[in-house]
Amino acid sequence: MSSAGGHSHARARWARRGDIALRVLAAVPLGYAASSLCAMALARLLPGTRSGTTVASALIGLALCAVLAMWAFAARSGWRAVWTISVAGGVAAGITWLSIAVTGRA
Repeated sequence: MSSAGGHSHARARWARRGDIALRVLAAVPLGYAASSLCAMALARLLPGTRSGTTVASALIGLALCAVLAMWAFAARSGWRAVWTISVAGGVAAGITWLSIAVTGRA
């Protein structure tokens, strides 16, 4: 085996480890943050009493957290998982912020 082949194998191994690390980053902290932001947005948008919408949005957020974690490992690449989950969380944060700005109550 030539040394060039050994280097490319080691490089591929590190690239795979980096991809897995990105997927873990997308699944755990980003998935949790995005699902929490989605739960916040849903709590503000769902009709009903405050307590009812809070419970419903928390349950939906919990299920969404599991779905996002699974999707992070099913995505085409680790970077795609990171960016997609980050954008989803950003959209939910924007909806929440806009809702607070319009209604004037947190």
